[in-house]
Amino acid sequence: MIEADESGHFRTVTLAELRRLVARMADGLRAAGIAKGDCVGGILPNRVEGLVALLATLSVGAVWSSCSPDFGAIAIADRLGQIGVKVLFAASRYRYAGKEHDISGRLAEIVAAMPTVTTLVLTGESGLRPDCAADCVAFDDFGGDGPLTFERVPFDHPAYVLYTSGTTGAPKAIVHRTGGVLLQHQKEHLLHGDVRPGDVMSWYTNTAWMMYHWLISGLGCGATVVLYDGAPILKSPAGLDPSPLWTMAERANVTHFGTSPKYLATLAVENYAPGRLHDLLSLRSLLSAGAPVSPGQFDWVYEHVKRDMIFASISGGTEIIGCFLLGSPIHPVRRGELTVKGLGLAVGVMDERNAPIIGRQGDLVCTEPFPSMPLTFWGKDGDARYHATYFAVRREIWTHGDVAEITAYGSGIIHGRSDTTLKPGGVRIGTAEIYAACENFAEIEDCLVFGAPVEGDEEIVLCVKLNDGFELTSELAEQIRRAIREGASPRHVPHRIHAVQAVPYTLNGKRVEGAARTTLEGQPVKNMASLANPACLEEYRALDRSKAA
Repeated sequence: MIEADESGHFRTVTLAELRRLVARMADGLRAAGIAKGDCVGGILPNRVEGLVALLATLSVGAVWSSCSPDFGAIAIADRLGQIGVKVLFAASRYRYAGKEHDISGRLAEIVAAMPTVTTLVLTGESGLRPDCAADCVAFDDFGGDGPLTFERVPFDHPAYVLYTSGTTGAPKAIVHRTGGVLLQHQKEHLLHGDVRPGDVMSWYTNTAWMMYHWLISGLGCGATVVLYDGAPILKSPAGLDPSPLWTMAERANVTHFGTSPKYLATLAVENYAPGRLHDLLSLRSLLSAGAPVSPGQFDWVYEHVKRDMIFASISGGTEIIGCFLLGSPIHPVRRGELTVKGLGLAVGVMDERNAPIIGRQGDLVCTEPFPSMPLTFWGKDGDARYHATYFAVRREIWTHGDVAEITAYGSGIIHGRSDTTLKPGGVRIGTAEIYAACENFAEIEDCLVFGAPVEGDEEIVLCVKLNDGFELTSELAEQIRRAIREGASPRHVPHRIHAVQAVPYTLNGKRVEGAARTTLEGQPVKNMASLANPACLEEYRALDRSKAA
């Protein structure tokens, strides 16, 4: 494995060294009283220590759950506090975008809010110890050397607990099973991703996102995984510096590079051409997740990154810790489309009659069981809450919550989330086409679209965060509307366009259309701790719809 960060740090760890470190941590966990089925938590940056703690937890048959260190104390306690964590691995400080962040005080709050924690294992500088009731021990002093052994567990034994965004209430704790996760990931890497022994996989992610868990399963394919810590784009006196991830990819000879549409859009705005500026000879596959990829971004990728490679937009989610739609090494890449359905998954799109449809928008569903279905939701009435979330709409059919379309080729298009679907005039349309049109404007840094109630109907509200030096004139507003009308349809054209200073995001980096709508309507957002920038919602509360462009 390779550890890299925004400062240029680059460290290679052999498999033998990784096994030694995991064995040591596993010994420490056993000595701390961790047994099969107990919960271990992490508040760690994406570095070696995080992966070691995760693998050690699984090796003793315990359950792993993690949060990123930039989460607030309430957000972390809302998540890890649900599952009764006994041993907590944490970093007392981390670095992001050139700044050092000391969170030792926050750790004290978190441990105080989670009385089940008996041992706090600190990575990094051992001198920064929070004042808390738990036993504090340095990572390097935890456990002793010995052989690496594994507790044998059933296929359905819990392995990971991941969390929903939590913007409509307390985050749901999703319990994932050991065998199902591993089987799903091996299929996706080996068959869909063409990952081979000796390949090098990277994905820009934090330790809380499902893509972290997805990435590290590449170790099971004989691949090297890259753990990158820090910001993907840095600010410099000359402007934005998008080079860190590509410098890492060049040095590590990355074969599979994972990213997001927002990152690709920023590269395009900055006129940063990785294929021209870096040696990407090893790169065979570029993958993107987190949001729909616009057709224009397919063109940009093949022109400015590399021509002879697979570009795969993939879609699934935290709920299935895998993909319903993803890439393939033997199918053509079609612009704006997700190449194929996941092998062995009965994926389809249904209309309101529960009839399967082709070439039209409907609900993304899976009609048969699959290995990485969650085991349950953690806590009281977990099974009932689980079934209410995914099976209430269609009995014994998984309804995923995405508005999607299956094409005549068998490929797919994701139009957006069902809970953010727009319904002007009672006609249901997705948001992806509006976002795609806005990404083509150099004036727009970011944007948010949602529906707002008006006299028994709904109108489309578009909020745009403009790049420095631009303002929302009537001419720009008309250009945006024209692009949306031509690129999508007249029904997609926003009734009102507002200039805003920020777009609300969850801690996991997803736009929060629902929170903006709720705020605009004067209603409280249920779980502000799940937002990365909750203060920006005050701007939406004060939007004057009569003064929109």
